[in-house]
Amino acid sequence: MKSRLSSAKWLITLTIALLCSSTLWAGQWTVLGPDGGDVRSLAYDPHNPDRIFLGTSTGVIFVSTDAGQSWSRFARPGADDFVLDHIAINPKDSNIMYVSAWSVQSQQVGEIFRSRDGGKTWEQLSGMHGKSIRAMALAASDPNVIVTGALDGVFRSKDGGDNWERLSPNNGEIKNIESIAVDPKDPNVVYAGTWHLAWKTPDGGANWEHINKGMIDDSDVFSIIVDGTNSSNVYASACSGIYKSEMAGELFHKIQGMPFSARRTRVLKQDPANPSVVFAGTTEGLWKTMDAGKSWRRVTNPEVVVNDVFIDPRNDNRVLLATNRMGVLASNDGAQNFVASNQGFSHRIVTAVMAEKTDPNTIFVGMVNDREFGGVYVSHDGGVHWQQKNSGLDGRDVFTLQQAGEGVVLAGTNRGMFKLEGSAWHPMNEIVVEHEKTVVARAKNGKRVKHTVKTETKSELNARVTDIDVTPGEWFAATSDGLFHSTTHGKFWVGGPVLGQRDLVFVRAQGDTMVTTTRHDIFVSKDGGKTWEQAGVGKFISKIHGVTITPDGDVWVASKEGAFHAASGSNNFEHVLSGLPYHDLGAIAFDVNNNRLIASSNVSGEVFESRDNGRTWQRASDAGWPIRSFSVVRGRVFGATPFDGVVAQPPSEANERERAGSGGGSN
Repeated sequence: MKSRLSSAKWLITLTIALLCSSTLWAGQWTVLGPDGGDVRSLAYDPHNPDRIFLGTSTGVIFVSTDAGQSWSRFARPGADDFVLDHIAINPKDSNIMYVSAWSVQSQQVGEIFRSRDGGKTWEQLSGMHGKSIRAMALAASDPNVIVTGALDGVFRSKDGGDNWERLSPNNGEIKNIESIAVDPKDPNVVYAGTWHLAWKTPDGGANWEHINKGMIDDSDVFSIIVDGTNSSNVYASACSGIYKSEMAGELFHKIQGMPFSARRTRVLKQDPANPSVVFAGTTEGLWKTMDAGKSWRRVTNPEVVVNDVFIDPRNDNRVLLATNRMGVLASNDGAQNFVASNQGFSHRIVTAVMAEKTDPNTIFVGMVNDREFGGVYVSHDGGVHWQQKNSGLDGRDVFTLQQAGEGVVLAGTNRGMFKLEGSAWHPMNEIVVEHEKTVVARAKNGKRVKHTVKTETKSELNARVTDIDVTPGEWFAATSDGLFHSTTHGKFWVGGPVLGQRDLVFVRAQGDTMVTTTRHDIFVSKDGGKTWEQAGVGKFISKIHGVTITPDGDVWVASKEGAFHAASGSNNFEHVLSGLPYHDLGAIAFDVNNNRLIASSNVSGEVFESRDNGRTWQRASDAGWPIRSFSVVRGRVFGATPFDGVVAQPPSEANERERAGSGGGSN
């Protein structure tokens, strides 16, 4: 199954300029976690196996220098929507590295990148430019021979990537390549697994054989490996199971002992020290054979989805797994037991971050697309350690987090609203709809009298809740069923569409001023939501990214087309072009502690601020990541990134900012 993930930005380490003075902030924004997430590939430096590289589905490579115990960002060779399924290092010169990529956004394109200086700089290999590369292998007998599999065929370079030739015929019969293997002794023998069975060339592409005997037809071949000690032994994994050939692919037989439900085997890896040991990474855990495939046993729980396997060539008891959602799992006992090994690696889709108003060391984050591993995480030590707080959410995605009075934490999910009570989440989704009808009754004097009768009906909100705002007397929720409000601390809600619009995304309230939006329309109320007006700028906005209201009642909107502003009491929005990016403005918020507006760029990760209610803006810092929402506590900014967890402004910067600003109190 092909992973469909969207993209993330690479960390840019830059100096951060202090606003309103020439003093420079020396600190660097940091990733706080939560650790873990999706890992696509693992590779090691043949000269130093403690140096391990990790590829992601958002174009970023991480590196470990301590055999996978901790990780740090290493490089982003190309676009941030690239899936990095394969990383290879030249065994004769570890400064030469290759990375294959294909695009999530446009799956027909991709690249191969090469570095000659150990990953400091990268170049696209022109012969493969634009090709969606799904497989790559270096020949063990000659590391200058690189074979790649793309959607349009099989290609080879004999000179380390400078020049390329097509190995597969031009007739398009051999296409949609998913896996590649090169005979360890003869680089002219190449195996190619496709979305429909496998092929082999024994002579460098002059002839090809359809090696499908013994395989169930219509099998998508995910992985092929050739035994390093006996090239007649070939393993292939497919959606129909795992196959082995003792005849160099001429005839396969299906390996028994693995249940049908574990049929999607994404990767096969042979123990370099013991060829009888083979690992199979499947969508239902890691399987291991110690007798060359005669018998298999599962060595992880079935919830683990394995994308790649690393076996330490010096000590085959050390095994690392690249997984979906769980990050890197590590074993020191030959895959009998695994523990998470994700220190420094955070690759989660964070949709919301909320630092407690009285304790900035307590941070809540909401995530999506993580099923049982997602929901909400909380840290009580400023992001050093995290624990999942998911009980009661039943695997729901979390889009927004908000703190109400007395520290109550609220969550908006893909199916309703929840409140944290103790260690569990409880739904608060009762909707009350009031109905009025006029009835006629006869009075004692015989006259007919009209009067109004009010009735109520109750229902349950199962809509997507993308934003929550809290005022001292009322809670508000923007949902896919409209705008709802509660004066009973969430016990029940009333509301519905605004001017006929149901799919609402943001809501903010400040006194009698309220604003709610769809993805591209803005609605403003000046009487606490009793009446609404639609702003006339919707035709100029393709996507709204954030909304805030200043204490003076000014409304600010961040969008793909930049910032829009309406003064207090007005519904006329102007496009703000001075001091802010003209496009892709991300989060926007008002920092009460420092009496400033802050906004972020979705492209560069720069953070901007205004201390004069938006009349002028200056670049404040460079977070290094695009930020989708802010939480500001005691002047310190926490940001939710699309794919890299929570990032935070260094505490020293927040303190300096507080001294430079209007001073003191807390939110």
